[in-house]
Amino acid sequence: MRVGLLTGGGDCPGLNAVIRAAVRKGVRDYGYAFVGFRDGWRGLLDDHRTTALDIAAVRGILPRGGTILGSSRTNPLAEGEEGVCLIEATLARHGVEALVVIGGEDTLGVAARLSGEYGIPCVGVPKTIDNDLSATDYTFGFDTAVSIATEAIDRLHTTAESHMRVLVVEVMGRHSGWIALHAGLAGGANVILVPERRFDVDEVCGWITSRFRSSYAPIVVVAEGAMPRDGDLVLKDGTLDSFGHVRLSGVGEWLAAEIERRTGKEARTTVLGHVQRGGTPSAFDRWLATRFGLHAVDAVRDGDFGTMVALRGTDIVRVPIGEATARLKTVPPEMYAEAEVFFG
Repeated sequence: MRVGLLTGGGDCPGLNAVIRAAVRKGVRDYGYAFVGFRDGWRGLLDDHRTTALDIAAVRGILPRGGTILGSSRTNPLAEGEEGVCLIEATLARHGVEALVVIGGEDTLGVAARLSGEYGIPCVGVPKTIDNDLSATDYTFGFDTAVSIATEAIDRLHTTAESHMRVLVVEVMGRHSGWIALHAGLAGGANVILVPERRFDVDEVCGWITSRFRSSYAPIVVVAEGAMPRDGDLVLKDGTLDSFGHVRLSGVGEWLAAEIERRTGKEARTTVLGHVQRGGTPSAFDRWLATRFGLHAVDAVRDGDFGTMVALRGTDIVRVPIGEATARLKTVPPEMYAEAEVFFG
């Protein structure tokens, strides 16, 4: 059997670990041949570049961040039936009988439709630093992103206290605040703001003022998708990607300006941005991504297409891709309430 691999959406620590594990198990145990399609779904639409993947080709990539196959936010379904026909033609041209799709909500949403509506044999592997895919307890990339954000918060505490100023840390999280919540708690932040709950700026300023009374400088962690109670998303521009998502970032700077205006305290912003997605994956993400790759190849062997591998407890299970993309996994109110104990 000839198996195709692609990585779509934003890059993420652990992608190479999936590729390595899938290729090694597929070649060693089942005698499969692998071809990597460059730049996500764009590679299948354009057939502009492919990479032969054997055991030698994936040696040494386990600790590398990013993806050796490249990625993009291309949405082939935006091309309608023509896009599907191009994908089918590319797979036929390369003799690919199964496709392992490694991606987040949007990339796997395409895989779910291609498999369910057009019969293209896909197996999904969940990745996103946001950890917002339902049907899996964790996605790889999340642990690394939280570790990076936590280290940044640790470092910012000292400069905040040296200058007695407010430091606002903006982290990724379009629809869910998992990174903000985990890193904020681990880093000892004094305020954590998430997309799941609109925030009151005056309440935030009250927590900040309370913190200064105890002679400590506050750290505010805000997810990029968090919204004020009396406003909408704060955006630098209104441009959209191919899946119709606005490009986020800007709430941190806006919030720092509001805090400074309302409290009279100096406030500065640190936007971590793509730093959270870069660099070598953590040990947990390498472990999880490796297991996902191994089990994805087993799903291919079993002909269990239209499924996604998922983590449940410590077990890797298979779930319908559509189940994983039907709704987002968001921070529950009771978990956010735990963090509120430390506000102010």
